[in-house]
Parts: sequence; structure tokens; C-alpha cells
Amino acid sequence: MATVKVKFRPSSIDGRPGTIVYFVTHRRIVRQITTGYKVFPCEWDEKTSKLIVPDKGRTNTIKDIARRIHRDINRLEKIVESLKNNGNEFSTDTIVGLFHEADKGESFFSFMEEVILRLKRLCKERTAENYTTALNSFRRFRGGEDISLDEMDSDLMAEYEAYLKSHGITMNSVSFYNRILRAVYNRAVEKEMTAQRYPFKHVYTGIDKTVKRAVSLATIRQIKELDLSSKPSLDFARDMFLFSFYTRGMSFIDMAFLKTTDLCDGILSYRRHKTGQQLFIRWEEPMQEIIDKYPVNENGYLLPIIKSPDRERLQYRNALHLVNNKLKNIAAAVGLQAKLTMYCSRHSWASIAKSQNIPLSVISAGMGHDSENTTQIYLAALDHAVIDNANDFILKKLK
Repeated sequence: MATVKVKFRPSSIDGRPGTIVYFVTHRRIVRQITTGYKVFPCEWDEKTSKLIVPDKGRTNTIKDIARRIHRDINRLEKIVESLKNNGNEFSTDTIVGLFHEADKGESFFSFMEEVILRLKRLCKERTAENYTTALNSFRRFRGGEDISLDEMDSDLMAEYEAYLKSHGITMNSVSFYNRILRAVYNRAVEKEMTAQRYPFKHVYTGIDKTVKRAVSLATIRQIKELDLSSKPSLDFARDMFLFSFYTRGMSFIDMAFLKTTDLCDGILSYRRHKTGQQLFIRWEEPMQEIIDKYPVNENGYLLPIIKSPDRERLQYRNALHLVNNKLKNIAAAVGLQAKLTMYCSRHSWASIAKSQNIPLSVISAGMGHDSENTTQIYLAALDHAVIDNANDFILKKLK
């Protein structure tokens, strides 16, 4: 029966770490597998042939190496078991050869980068950005060291989740990263690049209840009535917030890419970047008042967010950062304790509409929600005039 032993080979140079090696024996023939795992003599227990995890310093590194050794030994044992079950003769060289072949597994980082490039080719820029953010987070956790798809397991992902928590990441963000990594991993499984080991079964992938983001109609009115004539950057942030509210909580990215051609015969039409759904909004006086404050853009953009077609996404992101930063000052100016962001306008429109007894179906249609198929089928039958009347009702409350 084949056996596998883990040994430590000290470095020939004093003060340098040694190398972990595996000795595979079958029918008295021994073959050696040299790993890339480096440890110091004080981190190895010769009697037990196990690593010694220090209290500080290289704790995480040694734990990671221990996990890798455990994974390698399991893989070798599975190779031996598989060869034995086949009933054919095999040698030590066969075992080592199959181990090295399996060790050339697909890189998780490389595969995820390919997924991100594909998303960009499909013009799913926002999703690609989210995937890039998740990949960068996972890279930091790994210290920049790549990992094969075959190495993805529940222990690793539990460690990643603990790492995120230790850095003060909220549970919703933890779930955000885990769900993206899970989607990439599952895609690799579908392409038969690795076996399904359910590495995400013990980590959080749900949605926590968040702090209420809506503000009252009275607060919206306060924001509208602020005198910001001497503070153009604050005035711009206030205008963008109000424009979003006026347009039934339009997202900032949809606002940024609006063109003057989207406004025709008193109707503003656009497609949501998030879902591709087309929405129609009746043009109202408060919307026009904001547009009139700014010079006409020669490149055809309706709002002064993107100035030219060059690097649109960068201009959009910079503007969003500026606006959200200035909204903090506006929140302070009206005595608002809660955090004020562009996203609050969307929550606020929905919350205020609900408080005015506007049917939930009308609110959902007005905001372009499409999370439930049955709801979408029902909402598709609504007359746009019903939604526009609801918006007109809310805007008149500000006068």
C-alpha cells in the first residue's frame, strides 16, 4: 500500500527557511515531491511531522501552509485510492505524475479576470466593476498569491469571511463579495474546469436589513429651499439629488447618461443601466428649472455630469463621489442626522409615495422594479399616465 509522509528539509544557509517535502512510497520505491512551502526550523515539529503555529508574526502564513499541506495529502490519498480501485498495476512515479498534473489546475484569479473581460465585452461595465472590486478584495486577503480553482474550499472561504469582518466590512458587503466569488466559481464548475465542492456553503450570502435611507417630504422641502447661491458645488449636488427625486428616484448613472434627445414632446425616456428596462417620465416644471440653470452641453448630455464622450465612466464616478461628499454638508445644513446620498432620493420617493397611499404596484412600476416575474407581468399592463399622475402629485406637495 502506498504511503505519504511530510518532512522538513532545512536550508543549507543559516537563518534561511527550509522546504516542506513529501515522500511517496509504494512497493519500497520512494519518490520525493518538493513543494514551494517555506518554513523556519522553529516552525516545524520533527516528532509529529507537523507545523508549529506561532502566537504572532507568521501566524496566518503558517496556517495557510498547514491548510495547503492538508489539501495536498488529501489529494495524494485520493489519487492512490482511485488507482487502487481501478485494479491496475501502478507505480510511485504514476502517483507523483498524477499529483503534478492535478497541481496544474486553472488559476482562479486568471479565470475571474477572463469573466470580467467578457462582461466588459458585453458592455456590462457596472457588473464588471463590481467583479473587479470583489477580485481585488480577495487578492488582498491572499496577499497577492494566486490560487487554483481546485483549492477553493469551505475552509478557505470561511477564513476570507473572517478576514473581511476583522477589517470592519459590513455583512452586506461580505455577502456582496461572497456572492460574486460564488458566481465565478459556479461558472467554472459549469465549464467543467473544477469539481463542485460547495466552498460557499458556510459563509454569509444573504441580505441584512439596512438603516433606513429615506428622508421625509419635509426634509426634501428643506433641502429644496436652502440658499446655496454662493456655494456652487453644494448647489450642484442639491440639484442632482432633487432631479433624481423629481424623476421617481432615477439612479445617478442613468441621470449621467441622459441625452437631450431623450426628452421629446414633454416625455423623458431612458433605459435603466441596471436592467435595460425602458421607462417614460412626464416632464415637469421642477425638472426644467434645474436644466435651465446650466449651459447647454455641446455633446448632447442633458445634465452637467458628463461633459464629453471621452472616459464617460470615469467622469460619472468622479461626479458621483463629489455629489455624495457634498450631500453630507447639505444634510448638516438641514439638521439631518442620517447619512444623505444620491440613493436616498430613490428610497425617499418610494417611501413618500407609499405614505400618500399610492398603490404599491404604481410605485414599483414608477421605479422600474423587475425582481419578480409575476409582478413584472402585472406592472407591464399599467398605464404610464397613472405613474406620471402619481409623480405629479408628489411634486406638487413641494410647492
